Amino acid sequence: MGRLFPSTKGTPWRGRGLPVTLMLVGWIALLGVLGWAEADQKGTKPSRPDGRASELGRLVFEQNCAICHGSAGDGRGMAGMMVRTKPRDFRPGIFKFRSTPNGSLPTDEDLFETISRGLRGTGMIGQDDLPQTKRWAVVEYLKTFSERFQREKPQRPISIPKPPPRTPELIAKGRKLYQKAECFKCHGIEGGGDGPSAEGLEDDRGYPIRTADLTRPLKRGSSPEAIYKTLVTGLDGTPMPSYEGALTDEEFWALSFYVASLNTGTLSHQQRREAAAGQHVLRMHGGRGPGMMRRMPMMQ
Repeated sequence: MGRLFPSTKGTPWRGRGLPVTLMLVGWIALLGVLGWAEADQKGTKPSRPDGRASELGRLVFEQNCAICHGSAGDGRGMAGMMVRTKPRDFRPGIFKFRSTPNGSLPTDEDLFETISRGLRGTGMIGQDDLPQTKRWAVVEYLKTFSERFQREKPQRPISIPKPPPRTPELIAKGRKLYQKAECFKCHGIEGGGDGPSAEGLEDDRGYPIRTADLTRPLKRGSSPEAIYKTLVTGLDGTPMPSYEGALTDEEFWALSFYVASLNTGTLSHQQRREAAAGQHVLRMHGGRGPGMMRRMPMMQ
């Protein structure tokens, strides 16, 4: 039977101990990362993530995310030029899609949800094909890009009450609120994203930003519950404010059901192009299939 390590017979331990010890440490570290990835077969979040989770997250991030978000998490990955909706720069710790109040960090669950579901009609394709434990590991790694996660804790998520029954009266009330809250100024009278204030808007990085066309599938989702969450939390880093405290629960639901009623469920041409670009990047980079780009010598 072959030996795992070189024979030590007839030679003093001193002088050989350090290399053998380093080999053992390396094996233990590797097994630790793999063990963390496989320990939770159900995919539930580990109760105490540690350095192994962050290292696994780095490996998964480099394989699946860095092509768009950049290895430094700065949103300047090579494929970012292919899409109009630019990849998120994680360094400032500002995130659009949260369950927490305006200005707060997202929860781990918020980050996990975005990674898993993706953003409809953009190049951010959901990664629900990855094992859940790997997605949780990416969550831990994403937080290393911004010092905010070291200094602050996310605020308590805003509670979303149970929705009322959908009725014509509720939708009619929502239509009036849409006018009263001046949503039409950006989103347009019929929700087409063509309001008088829609031109010239920018995000927090100075990139041009298009007002959401409410007749098309929305990034977070087009259900009344998803729309309610956006209305109450706002989209940090964009001109979309939070309306928390400005509307009652009933008014939030009325407006949410009205906005949902505008949605046709059909992606626009631009949304289809961006989603196709995201799928193409995944196929080329290896997130879907063998990864053609990795086989090119200049990508090694």
